[in-house]
Amino acid sequence: MGHEVQTAVFEGPFDLLLHLITRDEVDLWEISLTGIVDAYVAEVEAMAVVDLDAATEFLLIAAILVELKAKRLLPGRDEADIDEEFALYEERDLLLAKLLECKTFRDAGDALARMASAASMSSPRTAGLEPRFLGLVPDLLAGVSVADVHGAFIRASTPKPVPTVDLDHVAPIRISVGEVVDELSASLPARGPITFRALTEGLANRIDVVVRFLAILELYKSGLVDLGQSENFGDLEIRWCADATDTATIGAGA
Repeated sequence: MGHEVQTAVFEGPFDLLLHLITRDEVDLWEISLTGIVDAYVAEVEAMAVVDLDAATEFLLIAAILVELKAKRLLPGRDEADIDEEFALYEERDLLLAKLLECKTFRDAGDALARMASAASMSSPRTAGLEPRFLGLVPDLLAGVSVADVHGAFIRASTPKPVPTVDLDHVAPIRISVGEVVDELSASLPARGPITFRALTEGLANRIDVVVRFLAILELYKSGLVDLGQSENFGDLEIRWCADATDTATIGAGA
C-alpha cells in the first residue's frame, strides 16, 4: 500500500513494516501503534477523497499488528507460529466472505419479496377491448379446422408414456466381497502359494474377477496373505501367512 509511516526505528511503507515485524527484523515493542494510527487519521481527515481500498488495507494491517502486540503482552504460548496465525486470519476472512455472500442473497430475497408485495396490490384489467379496437384484434382461430382441434385434443388427452431406465448394461451383483473373503480364508491355507491367474481360472464374468481381487486386497490389508510379483506385469503370487488364531478371528468377525 502507499501509506508511509515514520517511527523511531522504521520509516517507509506500512505493509513493509508488517513484513519486517513478522520476520523478526523489527522489534514490535519499539513500534508505537497509537502514533501510527493518529498520524493516519490526521492524513485521512486532510484528504478530499478517501481511497476505500487503501483505508481497508491500513485497517487490516493495523488490526494484525494490534493483535500481535496484544498476544505478546498477554501470557500464553511463546512458541506460536506466525504462519499458523496468518492461516487463522485466512480462515476468518473466508468466513466473513461467506457471511457477506449470505447477506447479499438474503437482501436480494427481501428485495424480490418487496417487489412481489408491491405487485400484488395491482389489479388486472378485466374489461374487454373498446369497440374501436375490436377490429384490430387478430382472429386466433383463423385457418383452424375441426380436424385440427380434434387432433390437438387427442394429443392432449393421450396418456404420457412411463419413462423406463434400461439396466441391461449394469452387471448384477452375484456375490459380495465379504463372502469371497470368507471363502478364500477357508480355502487358501490348504492350497498353499497360488497365483491370482490360477485363483480366478474358470471365471467367465469380469465382475467375479474384480470381486476376488478386492477380497485379496482385504486379506492383504488384514495381514493374512503376502503378495509378490517377480516381474512387471507378471502373475500376482498369493501366499497365506496367517496362523489359525488370525483365521478364526477373521471368521468370527465376518
